Amino acid sequence: MEKIKGPQFLRFCIPIMETLRELGGSGQPKEVTNAVLERLHISEQEQAETNKSGSSRVRNQVAWARFYLAKADIVDSSRRGVWALTEKGRHRQLTPNIVSRLFKDIHATTRTTGNENAAENEADTVPPTDRSDDTVDARTLLDVLRSLSPGGFERVCQRLLRESGFERVVVTGKSCDGGIDGNGILQVNPFVSFTVLFQCKRYAGAVSASQVRDFRGAMMGRADKGIIITTGTFTTEAMKEARRDGAPPIELVDGDTLVKLFERLELGVRPKTVYEVDEPFFDEYR
Repeated sequence: MEKIKGPQFLRFCIPIMETLRELGGSGQPKEVTNAVLERLHISEQEQAETNKSGSSRVRNQVAWARFYLAKADIVDSSRRGVWALTEKGRHRQLTPNIVSRLFKDIHATTRTTGNENAAENEADTVPPTDRSDDTVDARTLLDVLRSLSPGGFERVCQRLLRESGFERVVVTGKSCDGGIDGNGILQVNPFVSFTVLFQCKRYAGAVSASQVRDFRGAMMGRADKGIIITTGTFTTEAMKEARRDGAPPIELVDGDTLVKLFERLELGVRPKTVYEVDEPFFDEYR
């Protein structure tokens, strides 16, 4: 494939469009990103690299590629958690040269950095349109979680599991236990319950497939299900391993999902009310 001139993240623009077309025109951000990384055969090593904020560098690059596609009205700029092709995007064909021109035109207009070369460093930050005023600052919450002691992170995960409906959640705190940090019971209904083992990884990088395999090996014969909770991410290979046919499934909770769970349970975060002026109310007084 012809190399695209410009910042490295531009390599993801065309694969994002191709992936969205294969998904029927829209998809969840994580779903699209994982498919794009697989499409380009991004290695586990590259997926494990982090930027200065501690987030996945390559996943952040995919988000920046989507940002420029949204600015070009090729991908919907909605913040509702779905990436979708616009009417223009459904009929537009991109080539490396077109992507380079789009980037130059949009960059000159938005002036998100001082020059085009600086855009590579800009990609270490969160794209503006990926921030939402009605949710907690994910980076801040993840920074707090990563700053906890190993034992403290295990205990806050214990609290999270309890708040989510698990019973008899215990942090074992044992060393040389195959990475198992605790266990609990999930009561599905009065007749069915599952023993669950969990592992807590206070990471900035990505959990690999080999780490998922090691955890599964440690839980074999001891529990019905396993959960790996991390403040980082999982490589696409790790996700495949977690759902490998013929092996006990393992649930994966990455940093983004962890933030959403804290938000939904209002655990460790405080809801904030924001008021805006209701202009029509004042019309009769003007």
